[in-house]
Amino acid sequence: MGAVPGTFRAALALAVGFMGFVTWDQSHWWSVKEDYSFGWLVPAFVVFVVYDRWPKIMAALAACAAPGSARVRGWRAWVLGSGVGLTLALGAGFFLLGSFYRAGAGSSHPGTLAITLGMIGVVLSLLWLNAPETAAPQAGGFLEDARVRLVVFFLFPVLVWLVSAPMVSIVEEQLRLFLLHKVVTVVAFFFDMLGLPVEQQGNVLALPNGSVGVEDACSGIRSLTGCLFAGSFLAAVFVERLWQKVALVVAAMGFAFVTNLGRGLFLTGWAYSYGPKAIEGTVHDIAGYAVLGLTVAGLLALLPLLNLKISVGTSPER
Repeated sequence: MGAVPGTFRAALALAVGFMGFVTWDQSHWWSVKEDYSFGWLVPAFVVFVVYDRWPKIMAALAACAAPGSARVRGWRAWVLGSGVGLTLALGAGFFLLGSFYRAGAGSSHPGTLAITLGMIGVVLSLLWLNAPETAAPQAGGFLEDARVRLVVFFLFPVLVWLVSAPMVSIVEEQLRLFLLHKVVTVVAFFFDMLGLPVEQQGNVLALPNGSVGVEDACSGIRSLTGCLFAGSFLAAVFVERLWQKVALVVAAMGFAFVTNLGRGLFLTGWAYSYGPKAIEGTVHDIAGYAVLGLTVAGLLALLPLLNLKISVGTSPER
């Protein structure tokens, strides 16, 4: 890191420290909540993405310090500067609030979320504030500002911690109940369309040979969080444009929902044929892992389409 300016190197060191604290705090949930066990991969993936982008980061640092480097001017400069200052202040406040809450009450969803949000605000602001200056700046728009272009390379390594942080309990519970209801309703409707008698009793499906209880683990929240992380990582590494990244993340959530419905149909069909006891253990676990595997396979299949470049041929000069 010899070519990295000292102030920016210090900002990177602080970023590593903040992320280390977040890793320690979130590791509690990665250990006790299976829905977030993928979080153990987050630090390694963050390091990989920064390493993969390092040549571009170095180029962005050089662009910030180069003569004629773009900077916002006038009211744009005021808006951008005020936004960064507000983000830093809110980030520091959230981080301190979450840390004090954790010190007094131990690990908690609100405390972890506050710490994570605080880290995001502080780190992104510090990276922007410590970007190299230029002696002869040139006026540009928000997205043309060299400091903004530099910070963009750190968006995934910083924002991905929101995916691995448990949501506030009431939000997570409402989302879980919504997904659980949709899974049970669709499965019951599908079997009814096939002429197979299934009665829905809340989250329980009454079959001719017994009942199948659709538990919280089958709601799809675990699939949603894991696939959202996988989609975010693939979007950060394999596609360049913003719309491509958004499309891949949205596709990951869509794949997670559809494949989880497929798992519910498969397990219910298996129970219909071999009895409710037959879906316990290995069959249930394999179906769960298949959701993530099929989602990742679907996202990988989408990558060539998202990266497809259509070239318009021109007639050769004579």
